[in-house]
Amino acid sequence: MSQPATTDLCDAFKNATDGQFRVLPPVFRDFGGLGTFSGPVTTVKCHEDNTLVKAAVDSPGLGRVLVVDGGGSLRRALVGGNLGAAAARNGWAGVVVDGCVRDVAELARCSVGIRALAAMPLPTEKRHQGQVDVPVQVQGVWVRPGDWLVADADGIVVMPGPPASSHAP
Repeated sequence: MSQPATTDLCDAFKNATDGQFRVLPPVFRDFGGLGTFSGPVTTVKCHEDNTLVKAAVDSPGLGRVLVVDGGGSLRRALVGGNLGAAAARNGWAGVVVDGCVRDVAELARCSVGIRALAAMPLPTEKRHQGQVDVPVQVQGVWVRPGDWLVADADGIVVMPGPPASSHAP
C-alpha cells in the first residue's frame, strides 16, 4: 500500500483545529536515498552528541521514523554515512534531523529517507547525553513518540496515527 501524499493529507485536515495534525516548516532538505517515507515515530533529543542516535539506528527500525531533536544546531552533524547505512540496514523508514548531517554522497546511496536542515562536515562529541522517546519540538512543532510521520517531496506532516486509520474532521 502506498502512502497518501502530504498535500492530500493537508487537504483532508485543513480545517482541523485540535492540533493533532501538524505540518513541519519547509526548512528540511532531502539527503537520503528515499524521498518518500512514513512510519511511526520514535524520538531522540540530543545536542551536538549523537551517541543515542547511533544506538537507535543500530537497533531494529521496524519501519519506524527516527525524529532527532538536535535543537536546530548547525555546528555539528548528528547523522553521517555510517549511521545512514545502519538505519537502512536495520529497517528504519526514515530519519528526520532538526540539525545537520554529513557524508552527503554516502547518505544519498542509503535506502532510507533522511531529512535535515543542512550539511556540516564536523562530527559530534560523544558525551553519552540526551533522551530517548520523549516529546520533542522540531522547529517549533511538537512531535511525540508513537505519532505517525509522512514525508514526500512537498513536505513533512505528523499525526496521531497512520493515515489509513485517521479520519478527516
